Amino acid sequence: MNEMKLGIVGLPNVGKSTLFNAITKAGALVANYPFATIDPNVGLVNVPDNRLNVLSEMSNSKKIVPAVVEFYDIAGLVKGASKGEGLGNKFLSNIRETDAIVEVLRCFDDPNVTHVDGSVDPLRDIETINLELILSDLELVDKVLEKKRKVARADKSARAEVEVLEKIVAVLEEGKSARILDLNNEEKKLLRSYQLLSTKPIIYVCNVNEDDAADDGASNKYVEIVRNFAKSEGAEVSVVSAKIEQEISELETEEEREEFLAMIGLTESGTDRVIKDSYKTLNLISYLTTGEVETRAWTITKGTRAQDAAGKIHSDIARGFIMADVISYDDLVAAGSEAKAKEAGKLRMEGKDYIMQDGDVVEFKFNV
Repeated sequence: MNEMKLGIVGLPNVGKSTLFNAITKAGALVANYPFATIDPNVGLVNVPDNRLNVLSEMSNSKKIVPAVVEFYDIAGLVKGASKGEGLGNKFLSNIRETDAIVEVLRCFDDPNVTHVDGSVDPLRDIETINLELILSDLELVDKVLEKKRKVARADKSARAEVEVLEKIVAVLEEGKSARILDLNNEEKKLLRSYQLLSTKPIIYVCNVNEDDAADDGASNKYVEIVRNFAKSEGAEVSVVSAKIEQEISELETEEEREEFLAMIGLTESGTDRVIKDSYKTLNLISYLTTGEVETRAWTITKGTRAQDAAGKIHSDIARGFIMADVISYDDLVAAGSEAKAKEAGKLRMEGKDYIMQDGDVVEFKFNV
């Protein structure tokens, strides 16, 4: 996995493109009418990580290279998209490429902004979007099953695939997302190539007005409804004001952004929260490397072995892996320098099967 790819989806006019612009400063067209977005706008965003600044100062690094998230702003979805309504199938093929779906929901009342269904109801919006994803998957799986069943008569290995696809169909036909199925790793592997939409993890983003952003939507009835629903799916909910995010994105310096956030009672931007929630949802962590040339964050999945993590930097390092010198970020900062951390016995020499932890500061030793 290189960049994490997130698809921002939502019904027309929920604040999706405003949020995307704020996140990426890419200047996507924002208009108060459906289908203002046709091609997915793509923006690269740095993952916020203050640890990099601290390590960079310690190592006197020439540059900092943060981890990166790729955001796709995908055309507003409407009922019937799976049958080609609106921009239907184009939308659905774009979203298949992503690792997770960021579903933006309108959670504010404003008579000046039209709602495609006439009134604000985030649960109905969730149902509309999820149903389109389910119907699209059902169509795909039905086609695949027909072919696979024929093959399975003669090929035992195809039978396992047929079994897992039949499980999926049963759930989809009930109008439920395939992500509720508790599949084992082997089954997940069989499904990977199909990039099913309803198996992708979802982060629900409640777009609220400015006043509701400061208390994380605690007094917003729509946010409460979304949180209760997300609980049933085990999904994350981020509360964001697209308007505030837009204002933050227009500020020049980090200092100005921090002052502005403090003034409105926030400790971090909504965008930062969405990225953190995405990491949590996708089970991702970062390990760090630091030196005079650069300080850098590398994104890996929780549970990654040291040798595989080394391969993120270069395949040669994984191939010729000897060992990894590891200090936890907290231990390094507490010691004040690498030399002092070594003296305090905080530097560990780990082998290729060591399971990497978030915030490990690593130097890989290898020989090719």
